[in-house]
Amino acid sequence: MAVWTCVVSWAYHAYARRTTAWVVADLGVALAVLGLTATVKDPGYHSTLPGYWVMAAMLAWAIHWRALGGLIAAVLLSIDDFATRHYVSESVYGNVFLLLVGGPIVGLMVDSLLRSATRTAAAERAAATAAERTRLARAVHDGVLQVLALVQRQGPDLGPDGAELGRLAGEQEHALRALIRQQDAVDATPGVVDLVGALSSLERRRGVSVAAPSGGVPVEQAVAGEIVAAVSACLDNVVTHVGASAPAWVLLEVTPDALLVTVRDEGPGIPQGRLEEAAREGRLGVASSVRGRVAELGGTATVSTGSYGTEWELSFPR
Repeated sequence: MAVWTCVVSWAYHAYARRTTAWVVADLGVALAVLGLTATVKDPGYHSTLPGYWVMAAMLAWAIHWRALGGLIAAVLLSIDDFATRHYVSESVYGNVFLLLVGGPIVGLMVDSLLRSATRTAAAERAAATAAERTRLARAVHDGVLQVLALVQRQGPDLGPDGAELGRLAGEQEHALRALIRQQDAVDATPGVVDLVGALSSLERRRGVSVAAPSGGVPVEQAVAGEIVAAVSACLDNVVTHVGASAPAWVLLEVTPDALLVTVRDEGPGIPQGRLEEAAREGRLGVASSVRGRVAELGGTATVSTGSYGTEWELSFPR
């Protein structure tokens, strides 16, 4: 027993040597020593030769094969103990009870610790990724975005070609900002996306600006898709009735009870009764694409229009 303790301690000390063969051999030695008790001790003995020494082998099985391994080792040791004694006493029953309970519990604890370590490692990787994204976003903001904004402002001073260059730089600035926001979107739960990143993708349209909270707004993927589709329908109306390059603004606000999305343009406005007339004529773009989608999500869609332009306010419950 002393020699085997030294040998198996050496084997278990290095992770590479903690193989199945050593674990099986450890239990085999424990069973053999337990079975030799009757040949060493007088009849009617109260304690086995190894005593609690056999617990080490059972714990090794619990660590190697979790709860099932601990239970199997405890059962084998209990059967060997009964076969050696040929009698059952209160102390024997207590020892067997400790074996049968201790092995699975240790296995469950090991499994729980490993799962916790896996989750912790995943969280640390996610935090490191988020920190790196923030660093890159800061670098892009301090470099590329500022240059694009400068070209957009000063391009018109260089003539027609400069104006076109400024327009292209502005489009790329919007697209890059949207990409950064999408990269910052956190999808911690399957089926959940960041509404800020989803709406920011609309900035790839010409003339569209999106203002949203700096932090993420996680919502279900299906809900986010319907919200973005409703906003896109509003922007399609801007392109159709105001112009392809007409500016439009999308604002996302978050309250404890609702998500508020405002879409505004500076067009001539919607003539009075035009929406009702379009619905009667069977053109259900606004009624279906905007109001229909919002209503399906349990929200409301209100529009205010005039010479100042058109403003849609879409409210969605949280």
